[in-house]
Amino acid sequence: MISQQAKDAFDFIVTGALKNALCASSEGPCEVSVIEDVAEAKEKKVVLLTVSSYTFRVMTMLYFTLNRVTKAHFAAINRSEVETMEESDFLDVICECGNIFCGALNRELANHFPHLGMSTPNVLDRECVDYLTELDAGYTQHFKISINENFTMHASLCVCEFADIDFTVDMTQTEENNGELELF
Repeated sequence: MISQQAKDAFDFIVTGALKNALCASSEGPCEVSVIEDVAEAKEKKVVLLTVSSYTFRVMTMLYFTLNRVTKAHFAAINRSEVETMEESDFLDVICECGNIFCGALNRELANHFPHLGMSTPNVLDRECVDYLTELDAGYTQHFKISINENFTMHASLCVCEFADIDFTVDMTQTEENNGELELF
């Protein structure tokens, strides 16, 4: 069982991590809101990352379609020109943003749970998300990320527990800057 306190903590951590990972510093407001139905996410691909411990597995998904608007957004995050980036460059930036998002979740969870491991990003077709219910997760939440009122993405969190999960985070903490996007 996952306590309501833990669910609230997951939501708080994910909201902050999404804002830090997906908003270029020169952009306007970034709003993250919970959505009831994942069908609202119309993007064609997802970046999947996991954080696992002995007591749970957390899967995070960032949804995207590699179109003109998405390319412009991720070029801005990478501080590059859209015209000079190849498709593989965009996928690298999207996956690195997924790493930053999931890494922030991993760091916060490490304050409460020992022995965590994080996966590398996997790009999958959007239809894979339709099978999340097969995992019999204790908690699933979907998010809409609205950036500067002209760009929208979606994300999902899926927590499968192997033992009871109960923890809390300080929800008065301010967002921190996790540094610049760095590609290797």
